[in-house]
Amino acid sequence: MSQVTVRRARTSDVPRFGEIIGPLVERRILLGKEWVELYGAVPEFRVAEVDGVVAGFGAVHVMWKDLGEVRTLAVDDAYLGTGVGHALLDRLETDARELGLTRLFCLTFETAFFGRHGFVDMGAETVDPEVYMELVRSNDEGIAEFLDLARVKQNTLGNTRMIKHL
Repeated sequence: MSQVTVRRARTSDVPRFGEIIGPLVERRILLGKEWVELYGAVPEFRVAEVDGVVAGFGAVHVMWKDLGEVRTLAVDDAYLGTGVGHALLDRLETDARELGLTRLFCLTFETAFFGRHGFVDMGAETVDPEVYMELVRSNDEGIAEFLDLARVKQNTLGNTRMIKHL
């Protein structure tokens, strides 16, 4: 079995992101991303390589002083079940801790995968009213999903809001 290595993303990886995301968008597992969004978020991304091939990628996005979101964690179908997703999520959790985060959020259909890694259904969990008032001012769709705002419901149907305390 080949070894999975995880490294910081580069702009030259973005076309491969598109190749990996395409089938997932078609199956409605991920929302599509504009190229400008992917390039702009490169510093947040990590990539997993197997034998020099980008097999998957994912990002941690800071939402608040203690809260981050695992964003666009995706693995090429050919590498599912090989530990690529696990290696990426481990690295993203390490990144989150290094950033000073104590909670990680995700919006996902892959509840079994995230559950195996300690994420639980958020249910009605929310933030303090003062923090809510700050977060609700954001134009960031991920924050709107975290807050379960009505304006993003069409994007989140069937997804589960999950959280992990680091």
